[in-house]
Amino acid sequence: MNFRENTMAILHYQPYEQMPIVSFGYWAETVIKWAEEGHITMEEAQDYITNGDNSEGDRSIMKKLGFDFNWNSCFGANVLLSPAFEVEVLESFPDGSRIIRDSQGLIVKDKPGTVTIPSEIGTSLVDREAWETLYLPKLQMSMDRINFEALEKVKELNRDIPMGLHLGSLAGHMRNMLGVEEMSYMYVDDEELYVEIANTMCSLCYECAKAILETGVKFDYAHYWEDICFKNGPLVSPSVFEEVMGPWYKKIADLVNSYGIDIISLDCDGCIDKLVPIWLENGVNTMFPIEVGTWNASIAPWREQYGKNLRGVGGMNKTVFAKDKAAVDAEIERLLKLIELGGYIPCPDHRIAPDADFELVKYYCEKLREAVAK
Repeated sequence: MNFRENTMAILHYQPYEQMPIVSFGYWAETVIKWAEEGHITMEEAQDYITNGDNSEGDRSIMKKLGFDFNWNSCFGANVLLSPAFEVEVLESFPDGSRIIRDSQGLIVKDKPGTVTIPSEIGTSLVDREAWETLYLPKLQMSMDRINFEALEKVKELNRDIPMGLHLGSLAGHMRNMLGVEEMSYMYVDDEELYVEIANTMCSLCYECAKAILETGVKFDYAHYWEDICFKNGPLVSPSVFEEVMGPWYKKIADLVNSYGIDIISLDCDGCIDKLVPIWLENGVNTMFPIEVGTWNASIAPWREQYGKNLRGVGGMNKTVFAKDKAAVDAEIERLLKLIELGGYIPCPDHRIAPDADFELVKYYCEKLREAVAK
């Protein structure tokens, strides 16, 4: 069995031969540091930074570390604003910080050279007129959103690893256009506009997925990106999320199921517990990356509550990569108990940060492979 076959067998609770050692990439600063330390080449680092997950650079770095594949190996359409806003500097300050309008029309304060999420100041989507003139025309379905040349290459790939169909985002991209505060107020101040924006963006995700599937290219799983939670819970009311986004999750699940895809994975950072039942009820059955965080997320209590319908990829506390071998060993021991539950594949719970020691990441891959082979 190859990595693709083993992976799909695990997520279907079927017999398998080998647990894959799965990655979720790295911060740009991490690979630059590793290149400067001589562990990888600067060419590998730059290729990963430029081309991202499952690029030639990523595959080369994974091979040196001992990872088998990156879970975020997906093909998807462009479901963002098209064309995007031109990034515009609105104001500059003596300390180098700036207020800018980003590609999604969000107005943020950032400081070049710092590694942090920019502070939200406001949004260009201030009312219905702005929606209808500046945004709605940029969110129309077009076959130009799909790179059919790249899609043809997916068809020709040697499928030793699983390949996902990226479904886009039903809430996360909306948050990136409005900002958390404005998104929260809009549902109260103008519910009709909120629902119209959500339906437009969700419909675009559906139509793009449908167009890709109709080409006949086969995918092993489907995958969303959302990032709609933080350390204390959802950034959107669960009841609103269920009412507005729930039916779209179900509709898209029905679509991909009809093409033989029954593993639907979702990437959401933060404490996702209050949204998990909504996703499960509407066809999403695999949680990723299960951030351990300060709230100690784990597949174990979810499995106890929801049963085997819930799968998981992730849940490995990446902070041990900045500690020592004893910390890595303890983390592997914790993961082995979760693997015994079935339907679960360990993976660092987010992209590996710059404080990670290259040799400790390599040690983790070696020791986990040895442990799961026993």
